[in-house]
Amino acid sequence: MIVIILAMPGCSSVKNQQDDNYAENTPAVSEFNFTDVKQYTTSRDTNLKLSEQNDFLIGNFPQPEEHFPTLILDPAKRFQTIEGFGGALTDAAAETFYKLPKEKQAELIKAYFDKDEGIGYSLCRTHIHSCDFSSESYAYSEVPGDTDLSYFSIGHDLNYKIPFIQKAIKKTGNQLKLFASPWSPPAWMKTNNSMLQGGKLKGEYFQTWADYFVRFFEAYEEHDISFWGLTVQNEPMAVQRWESCIFTATEERDFVKNYLGPTLEKNDMGDKKIIIWDHNRGIMYQRAKVAFDDPEASKYIWGTGFHWYSGDHFENVKQVAEAFPEKKTLFTEGCVFPFDYDKIEEWHWGERYGESIINDLNNSTSGWVDWNILLDENGGPNHVANFCYAPVIGNTKTGELIYMSSYYYLGHFSKFIRPGAQRIICSSNYDDLQATAFINPDNSIAVVAMNQTDSEIDFKIWLEGKGTLTAIPAHGICTLVIN
Repeated sequence: MIVIILAMPGCSSVKNQQDDNYAENTPAVSEFNFTDVKQYTTSRDTNLKLSEQNDFLIGNFPQPEEHFPTLILDPAKRFQTIEGFGGALTDAAAETFYKLPKEKQAELIKAYFDKDEGIGYSLCRTHIHSCDFSSESYAYSEVPGDTDLSYFSIGHDLNYKIPFIQKAIKKTGNQLKLFASPWSPPAWMKTNNSMLQGGKLKGEYFQTWADYFVRFFEAYEEHDISFWGLTVQNEPMAVQRWESCIFTATEERDFVKNYLGPTLEKNDMGDKKIIIWDHNRGIMYQRAKVAFDDPEASKYIWGTGFHWYSGDHFENVKQVAEAFPEKKTLFTEGCVFPFDYDKIEEWHWGERYGESIINDLNNSTSGWVDWNILLDENGGPNHVANFCYAPVIGNTKTGELIYMSSYYYLGHFSKFIRPGAQRIICSSNYDDLQATAFINPDNSIAVVAMNQTDSEIDFKIWLEGKGTLTAIPAHGICTLVIN
C-alpha cells in the first residue's frame, strides 16, 4: 500500500489551523509515522528555491471535507506516460554559452542536465539550419537546384551548436532525447525564393526536402548525436519576418504520407517520432484530425506538437488525446516576451510556466519543452530582433548567470517527474490550488502544487483514508516526493 505524506513547511501554519473536522479525524502525535518523504519549495519574497524541507507526519484521514483545500490522489488510475521535460538547444543558446567563463559554462550544464545537482532535463529540441534565434540566416545547402544535396554541409553547426549539444548529452549519461525542427527549407526550394516571410515548399522539391532530413540526421550521427524525433515544420501557419514556411493541414499530411515517412523508413530511420503541427493549441484538433483520419499518413505519425502563443485553449489538448488515444501530444515550444532586462526578476514569468505545465499535463500531454535554455543580456542573439526571455540569462558582459523564476518552476517538474512516469489522479477541490501528480518508474510519487495567490494556502492530501496537512506559501510552488 502506498502511503501519502507531506512535509510541514512551517509548523505555525499547521498548528494554528482551525479545522475541527480535521482535528477529530487526526490521531494523536504519538500515533503518526515517520517515513522517507521530502518536500521541495520555491516561492516569491523568500530564499526558497527548490529548497528541501523535512519532518513528515501522516495520520488517518477517512473523509475529506468539502470546503477545506484538499488534493485527492489515486495511483490506481493511470494516464499518459512522460517522455521528458526540457528546452531548446539553439544557435543563440550555444553562442551565448561560449561567451561565458569556463566555470559558468560548467555551472549551466550542471544546472540543466544533472538530475541530482540540477533540474535533470531529459528531452530537448534543436533546429535544422537557422531559425530566428540564430545570428544569421543560413541553410546546409544553398546552391540552387542541388537536388542531390551534393553541397550539403553542417559546417556552421560545428562552431557552437554541436559542441554545446554534445556537452548536454554527456551530462545526462547519454540519456538525453532530442528532436529537431525546421523553420524553413532553403530559399531555392520555396515559392518566394526566401527562407523568411512564409512562402511554400515547391512541389518539385518535396522529395529533396525529405532527403534533407535524412542528411541532417546522418551528419549529426557522425558527431555522436542521435535524434529521438522531429517535427515536420515549426509553426506551419505563420508568415513571419524570420524563417517560416506555410503548410496547410492537407499539405502537411501529404508530405508526411508520400515523402517524409517513406523516406525515413527507406533509410532505416522509421523509429524516429514524427510530430505534426508544432504550433498553437487553438486549431490543433483540426490539424490532428486531417492527419490521423488518413491511415496511410497516420501510420508514420507519433503525435501532435503545440505551442502557447495564441490563447490557452488547454481543453484542445485533451480533445486531441481523447479522440486519438493511440497518438501523443507534446508541448514543443513556449517563451515569455518582450525582453526587458530590468524585468528579469519579476515572479510572474515562472507562474506563467507553472500554470501552463500543470494544465497541459492534466490534459494528457506527454512532455513539455521550453524554448531557448539560455540567452544573453539582450534576449538574443537573434537576427531579426525578436528578443525574448530564457529561464537562464547569461550576461556576456559581466560573465554572470541569472536564474529567472521560470528556471525553478520548470525544475519542479523536470527534476522529479522522470521519463516513464505516469500521471495519476490528482483531484483538487480548491480553485487556487493547482496540482498534478505522477508515479515514477521507481514507484515514487511526485505531486506538484502551485499557489498564485497573495496568501499561504494550507491544504491536505488524501489517499484511501490516509493523509496529512501541509502548506504552500503565497506565490509558491512545491513538489512532494513520496518514496
